[in-house]
Amino acid sequence: MIDIKQLLRHAKAQKATDIHICAGAAVLLRVGGRLVPVTKEKLTAERSREISLSLLTEEQKTQFEKNLDYDLMLADADGRYRVNIGYFDGQVGSTIRILPTEPKTIEELSLPGIVKDLAGRTKGLVLITGSTSQGKTTTMAAMIDEINNTCNKHIVTIEDPIEYVHENKKGIVRQREVGTDTKSFYSGLRAALRQDPDVIAIGEMRDYETIRIALTAAETGVLVLSTLHAISIDKIIERLISYSPADGESQLRFLLAESLQGMIHQELLPTADGRQRVACEVLIVTGGARNIIRRKGGFHLRSIIETGKKHGMITMSESVNTLLEGGIISEGVAKSVLVNYK
Repeated sequence: MIDIKQLLRHAKAQKATDIHICAGAAVLLRVGGRLVPVTKEKLTAERSREISLSLLTEEQKTQFEKNLDYDLMLADADGRYRVNIGYFDGQVGSTIRILPTEPKTIEELSLPGIVKDLAGRTKGLVLITGSTSQGKTTTMAAMIDEINNTCNKHIVTIEDPIEYVHENKKGIVRQREVGTDTKSFYSGLRAALRQDPDVIAIGEMRDYETIRIALTAAETGVLVLSTLHAISIDKIIERLISYSPADGESQLRFLLAESLQGMIHQELLPTADGRQRVACEVLIVTGGARNIIRRKGGFHLRSIIETGKKHGMITMSESVNTLLEGGIISEGVAKSVLVNYK
């Protein structure tokens, strides 16, 4: 028998980031980026369903059966967890994300110093980009923590869900969760503009209206931090533009060119000692970059990064090779990343 509380404690002790409950497989933990089985026997469909639904109240079970998917946050004395339960080929399974209790610092994440400089900007938009599960939220939380520790500023976050809990330090951090504290990123962002913010952190920009208001806020004197799913910096402008209606592209390009301060694109790599480390490339938006954004030539941003070292820019190749030369990652890992940045 699997006791869910014992499983959560074991996962935390193993420094796992996720637990996978899946019919036809062992219970799996994601540790250091790899899936590791923690039971010898595979779960039956009945057992997978039983464990997954044990996380829900009766009312939540009814809602789950209606929608076939259910997301929730759980908290106990040991920590906080983000849970997704769903049907997979007709069988119920779940994924449990173990959330850190407090944000890490920029130094603890070994992020380049330019990230701290971007956190110190007083206005404009800073994007943290990458594919799923590359540590974007962790980096944004570190930047919020840096501002909170060093500046007397009012920070409003809009998140889905709240992953890192910030305490008020030199600044004030007011966190809003979509679905609990506000109906959507869009409505939360609109409200935030009336809450006297110095900094607004948006968990993710998912639609045109959210992007437009975020850019307007950034242009008018608020520092806006947000994450965006994208595979590389030179694809980001096109990704943002893809959200706009046909007659909105020109305005969106203008707002981006005027307000964008920088982008941090990252990949979370397995290290030689079984942990994980971020490799990242950084674009600082210079006059040349603004011209490219206006002209519809996002792929030229690559050359801006390659020639922008004096501005603090870093290419992915430089970041990965530094980790390789330091013995932090293997040559195989380095090659698997760099093949996408040629």
